Amino acid sequence: MANVESMIVEEKTQVKQIDREKTCPLLLRVFCSTGRHHSVSEYMFGNVPTNELQIYTWQDATLHELTSLVRDVNPDTRKKGTYFDFAVVYPNFRNNHFQMREIGVTCTGQKGIDDNKTLAQAKFSIGDFLDISITPPNRLPPTARRQRPY
Repeated sequence: MANVESMIVEEKTQVKQIDREKTCPLLLRVFCSTGRHHSVSEYMFGNVPTNELQIYTWQDATLHELTSLVRDVNPDTRKKGTYFDFAVVYPNFRNNHFQMREIGVTCTGQKGIDDNKTLAQAKFSIGDFLDISITPPNRLPPTARRQRPY
């Protein structure tokens, strides 16, 4: 019987460098809340949550860069140990609903594995929303979500 081998290959996506001097930025609509993400139902029927932050940025913007921009606007989030849990909210055209997909977590004052993740690597599409759950340092950090068993 022939030997069967398998090899696991880690796929790394190369991010194309964007010349920010020559490329027009996109409008990123960000919705922040403390301690939890907004419900997906708040994005239905053309509605969005009330606390909108509009950021002009590029697809190569990192989560760390976006964290800095939110901290500039919201002084309460500047404390060391504040967690930012990022999720992309996007339309599902098959059933006319929105879906939410978590893309990473950053922490003020600490380096993390998601700090250098870009919007492009997170498969962000122009027109999607960014939902950020902000957890102050006196609360427990966001836990890793458990995958469904199927």
